[in-house]
Amino acid sequence: MTPVMIKNIECFITRPDRHNLVTVRVTTDQGITGHGCATFQQRPLAVKTLVDEYLKPLLIGRDANNIEDLWQMMNVNAYWRNGPVMNNAISGVDMALWDIKGQLAGMPLYQLLGGKSRDAIPAYSHASGDTLEALFTSVDKLLAQGYRHIRCQLGFYGGTPSALHSPDNPTPGAWFDQQEYMANTVDMFRALREKYGWQLHILHDVHERLFPQQAVQLAKQLEPFQPYFIEDILPPQQSAWLEQVRQQSCVPLALGELFNNPAEWHDLIVNRRIDFIRCHVSQIGGITPAIKLAHLCQAFGVRLAWHGPGDMTPIGVAVNTHLNIHLHNAAIQEFIPRSATTDAVFPGAPEAKDGFIYPPVNPGIGVGFVEELALAHPLVYRPHEWTQSRLPDGTLHTP
Repeated sequence: MTPVMIKNIECFITRPDRHNLVTVRVTTDQGITGHGCATFQQRPLAVKTLVDEYLKPLLIGRDANNIEDLWQMMNVNAYWRNGPVMNNAISGVDMALWDIKGQLAGMPLYQLLGGKSRDAIPAYSHASGDTLEALFTSVDKLLAQGYRHIRCQLGFYGGTPSALHSPDNPTPGAWFDQQEYMANTVDMFRALREKYGWQLHILHDVHERLFPQQAVQLAKQLEPFQPYFIEDILPPQQSAWLEQVRQQSCVPLALGELFNNPAEWHDLIVNRRIDFIRCHVSQIGGITPAIKLAHLCQAFGVRLAWHGPGDMTPIGVAVNTHLNIHLHNAAIQEFIPRSATTDAVFPGAPEAKDGFIYPPVNPGIGVGFVEELALAHPLVYRPHEWTQSRLPDGTLHTP
């Protein structure tokens, strides 16, 4: 192939809505420009520094065609590796290189990877409420939009406690009561099945709020309601306990949005301790490692449910869609509606239609980036109080 040399690499942080979004742009000497998602909204400046000060001088003058070699070089160049800041920085470049390659080929990314394995990927979105009535209203709205897979939460992650018994002068934080949360969650599933029957696939995110034996108890209690999956029933550092959960419950388990390192998912997949992998594509380093992870999962019967939160660029949404359309073991995609302001900065991103997301049509990743609008919405840092989760005695718990 004709060499396509990298001329420049730029990193942009924009906040068109409530999230700081990080985008990497790679410019080549052939007039082809690619964009990638590098969003780590809690630490966006750290990602930008890594791109600007370390990856840019490393990569300028190299051939953009050689994605695998460049990814491996970025990964090992600092010697220490597999952290969220580094992985997101690498992802921004990696996605931009795949975007360039797709444009050079005149193909959407999923075609470049080998074409379709499905017509569209089923999507799920989030329904929540502090009461069952409010939750039902939220579910009804999504059903009317065509969703048949809905993540249901009663209150915030871990639930909203009704009468928390806590010490005097409590430390600020997002307090919750594990026992009340477990009881309310079982009641929520029962009420949803009584109201909607089996027309609805129910998903639920524990968000790591339980201790291991509590996770076993909750999984057993939810079995009769047949969840589509239960997400993050335990934090990654307690994933060895998933064997005990498996032995005592057949509830499908999903895990992975916090993973950075292949060592975190390898044994879970090989030993079939999860049913769905939930990795965040930019968090693991981009498209190049995501494809390899997907193929490992397929060999062991694990399905793909890529993380799709609101704090990712629409470029990342499109990347998830391309991967889902191509990869045979893709199962479902989390989808959060975007604001018009965000779509103006990133035109052309996929939308959910009647509960499905359809293949993009433009070459490459297929999402634009309007620099002038991005710069009009500068970074705003916030401390993310929701990550300061506390048990009734004030102990900080994994968020």
